Amino acid sequence: MEHKPEIIPGEQGVIEAARHPDATTVVTGIVGCAGLKPTVAAIEAGKDIALANKETMIAGAPFVLPLAHKHNIKILPADSEHSAIFQSIQGLPKGALRKILLTGSGGAFREWPAEKMKDIKLADALKHPIWSLGRKITIDSATLFNKGLEVIEAHYLFGADYDDIEIVIHPQSIIHSLVETQDSSVIAQLGIPDMRLPLLYTLSWPERIYCSEITWPRLDLSKYGSLTFYAPDDKKFPSVNLCYAAGRAGGTMTGVLSAANEKAVELFAEEKISYLDIFKVVELTCQEHQKELVASPSLEEIIHYDQWARQYAVGLQKFSSV
Repeated sequence: MEHKPEIIPGEQGVIEAARHPDATTVVTGIVGCAGLKPTVAAIEAGKDIALANKETMIAGAPFVLPLAHKHNIKILPADSEHSAIFQSIQGLPKGALRKILLTGSGGAFREWPAEKMKDIKLADALKHPIWSLGRKITIDSATLFNKGLEVIEAHYLFGADYDDIEIVIHPQSIIHSLVETQDSSVIAQLGIPDMRLPLLYTLSWPERIYCSEITWPRLDLSKYGSLTFYAPDDKKFPSVNLCYAAGRAGGTMTGVLSAANEKAVELFAEEKISYLDIFKVVELTCQEHQKELVASPSLEEIIHYDQWARQYAVGLQKFSSV
């Protein structure tokens, strides 16, 4: 009998693909909480996870991490910064990690004076100085929400306290992140800005696959001359403190922050709110959620508050300065 493919549309189709019996590793690259259910399905089916979906950790970690432990599943980061941290800790004994130094390019407005930030338009926010990214991630880079969210993700992935995770702006994006060990040694992973390399390592770990210059260029440090670093400006970018506060609150707060930011970015992209309103929407949504925060949420509660945060954020657009 001729084999006929089975076509399953929508969310259920993605879930079935994630737990397909022929797969051993599943790359989770869906943006937002939409990637949570397929990731859970893959874990329950015994698949290792190549993690490219932030919300799996940011919103879902209180549920996902115990589930992965139960099924003896490896979660390997495919994001550039978290892959760099993961590569840098290879071979370190338990307890050797002292601090995580999470690098970021600084986004489109790293050199803008604070007084000009109120005039930012969508076209300005979509001009990333280094990386070629999608619209949502590029705007997150412009607000530094991407870096704050990565702090939360690093906390869950590597078990580091928030006091031991530091953001460092590194405009050249050659050092993708660093770790400090207990004896004060600092170990870094360097490479050209190319998302294919961390994804390759995630899928080939613990092996290293040979790549020629035809695959992608090799790093030549002499062409760069100097690498620079500085601390983020948390007055220009209140996103950093918002993310640390949400991370320390824990439970459903991190998912609410992420969902509110996702909806705020959408509203900004539709020119319904201003750039500075993105920060206000996220802050007000998190403040409102403090009344109902769940410390150890179920998957259903995580999804419920993700939807709640989006709806609440939409209601805040009436206060926009646009």
